[in-house]
Amino acid sequence: MGMNKNDGNGFSSEPQASVTLHLVPPSASMATKAPGFVVTDLTSVFRSNTSSNRSKVRVSIVRCSVQVSSDRTATGLPPWKQFDARLVLEDGSIWRAKSFGASGTQVGEVVFNTSLTGYQEILTDPSYAGQFVLMTNPHIGNTGVNFDDEESVQCFLAGLVIRSLSPSTSNWRCTEALCDYLAKRNIMGIYDVDTRAITRRLREDGSLIGVLSTDRSKTDEELLKMSRSWDIVGIDLISGVSCKSPYEWVNTTKPDWEFNSNRRSEETFHVVAYDFGIKHNILKRLASYGCKITVVPSTWPASKTLEMKPDGLLFSNGPGDPSAVPYAVETVKNLLGKVPVFGICMGHQLIGQALGGKTFKMKFGHHGGNHPVRNLQTGHVEISAQNHNYAVDPASLPEGVEVTHINLNDGSCAGLAFPAQKLMSLQYHPEASPGPHDSDYAFREFVELMKQEKKVKA
Repeated sequence: MGMNKNDGNGFSSEPQASVTLHLVPPSASMATKAPGFVVTDLTSVFRSNTSSNRSKVRVSIVRCSVQVSSDRTATGLPPWKQFDARLVLEDGSIWRAKSFGASGTQVGEVVFNTSLTGYQEILTDPSYAGQFVLMTNPHIGNTGVNFDDEESVQCFLAGLVIRSLSPSTSNWRCTEALCDYLAKRNIMGIYDVDTRAITRRLREDGSLIGVLSTDRSKTDEELLKMSRSWDIVGIDLISGVSCKSPYEWVNTTKPDWEFNSNRRSEETFHVVAYDFGIKHNILKRLASYGCKITVVPSTWPASKTLEMKPDGLLFSNGPGDPSAVPYAVETVKNLLGKVPVFGICMGHQLIGQALGGKTFKMKFGHHGGNHPVRNLQTGHVEISAQNHNYAVDPASLPEGVEVTHINLNDGSCAGLAFPAQKLMSLQYHPEASPGPHDSDYAFREFVELMKQEKKVKA
């Protein structure tokens, strides 16, 4: 490969030096447990000093190897990862796969997520408790993981189902590989499974209960029986993801990612946030808008909340069936109308029930970062991130409650407002950034609600 004399683009038009690319065969010392290939770039820079020129040339040695487990070669097994896991769905279908992360047997509801990126936020979203998340994007793991993108202190989902596990990572923020991350957190994952076919099945039949297992001692019939004997409906999943005692949240959005600092309120508002499975980014956005935040458990009594004299209340996102947590509905009911309220996802559904409305289980729910939502008040369309299996039936709501947003994919209710009760709610995540910032205005509107209430009381 010749180097050319500088033509204004950093290249030289006169031949200077040649570069040879060496493909180095794998050695036993390069063996690892992960499947696929590894490419190692060993780059050196040297100078070519001649009487006519001087230039820099990069020489790269690229190591390509099939990543093989050393214990597999020692036992005479094939050097590639074999199918060692099964996903058995309640409809009787059995899907052979390869495992990564933790091992064992786990039961959960299988849902598909259409996000192209952000798998770490999905892994740490408490709203996925009790569910296997199937990613429709086929290539997962290529950016690794980093601790800045976590939405909670642990992973709550039952397992991860993907088509292709990236054998290497390529991102400047990466601190750990996905397979190692899941293994440390005891979360099961499978790959090399036909996620496209499973997604079509879920779209046609609805969300299905499944059992994921790496245990060869269990028969397919045993796993099928397990999937048919468990149901996510009616289970209180919130109590398992909520905090156990109140705490103050002070962290704002980091300066590198902040985009609305100029809209920060001059006043400080005290917000009590009910943790039904709250995401860190919700708290960061509220703090970035100048709010002082006290986070309380899902079972925190309404009377104690009112004793704190908050300027506003946040009812957060969370997992599962809102009808399975009547204590939370009762708490919301006792607080509506007292101070301005903002509900997100589960909080939106609890508000709907507290107002006397009904919620229902959707066929396969909304899970992904590309859902179009129309704001009926402005006419604008937002690209939103969503994660829910239940929705509010707007026909069941009392007079005076306004539907402010609708999901353009299926027309379902995506937002509510009740001016008489000083409340607003969204069925999607305004703190997420798929649009990238289409829905962040909701936090500003909540601040305005609190500001108006303060003026009235003054």
